[in-house]
Amino acid sequence: MTEAELMERALELARLPRWTSPNPRVGCVIARDGAVISEGHHEGSGTPHAEREALRGRHSPKLDAKGATLFVNLEPCLHTGKTPPCAPQIIEAGIARVVIAHLDPDPRVNGRGAQMLKDRGLEVEVGLLTDEAERLNAPYLHHRSTGRSFLTLKLAMSLDGRLSAPDGSSRWITGQASRDRVQTRRAEADAVMVGAGTVLADDPSLTARPVGELRQPLRVIVDGRGSVPPDARTLGLPGDVLIVTTGDASQEKQTAWKETGAEVLPLDLSDGTVPLVDLLSELGRRSVVEVICEGGGTLATQILQAEVADRLEFYIGPVILGSGGAGIGSLGIDAIGEGKRFRLEHTERLEDDVLLVLGRSA
Repeated sequence: MTEAELMERALELARLPRWTSPNPRVGCVIARDGAVISEGHHEGSGTPHAEREALRGRHSPKLDAKGATLFVNLEPCLHTGKTPPCAPQIIEAGIARVVIAHLDPDPRVNGRGAQMLKDRGLEVEVGLLTDEAERLNAPYLHHRSTGRSFLTLKLAMSLDGRLSAPDGSSRWITGQASRDRVQTRRAEADAVMVGAGTVLADDPSLTARPVGELRQPLRVIVDGRGSVPPDARTLGLPGDVLIVTTGDASQEKQTAWKETGAEVLPLDLSDGTVPLVDLLSELGRRSVVEVICEGGGTLATQILQAEVADRLEFYIGPVILGSGGAGIGSLGIDAIGEGKRFRLEHTERLEDDVLLVLGRSA
């Protein structure tokens, strides 16, 4: 196998777990003369790191890694958390060379893991399949670099960009395959966020279904005016709920929310809207690595106006709704050159729907 193929195998291993957040997705391959002699991946917080799994040789009981090359998509750590550091284990195993897709921006690592390996005489190369590896762990890298949660804006829309019909109905613009994918994405993320309008219109549960099988995200409701009733469906379900509001919500309403078990977080601006950058910073402080915003149109418009969307996931159903249906609101754009552009990262057919995944434009 070529070195690119060996790193691609490490990335395949990194993708195996359904979710690892708040930890990154990491896969590791140990090779000699182009042949894999051991491999491993990280399953999530509190479980062994990918390098340790590969060095343990679970599938190769007589593993001898001396003089071998180790391929890993993220820089090995050198700090002790819930598990021991990886860089010293690599050194002790006698690995001669380490190939890393990219460094880890976590302040506890950030080049020091690679430097430790170099200082102990190992050959270290950084930069193989970097773009692919960075896309895989984009939420983690963003969170570690900025301290803010990575925001994915998810919308289900018609072919003509409508989020609902003129009567307000939106079930179902997209098909079952898209809806199943959304449930998986909720479980992969740390939080799912909607605006008050979506709660009032759809009364969603915001859980990842089937409940009991999938990891449940924090449910975040952005309600600057205090519109959401305490008997909203999502407030009566098990799990953590955070209602982000402003001083425009009465103390009586905030007390009623708290009585449901929800946490209430006041964040205020002079116009009564929730400051999204501050919200993402607060969620980041709470180790929410990725938050998926599922709309609706008002919150989506605010997100695009504030330019805080890190990724777009648009599920497009094979239906045209025409004028009158709700869509993304005005962004203050008058000319095509003022448009907010994104970079296409992935397309996928989901039965009769199409999923477009776009990242920030370079």
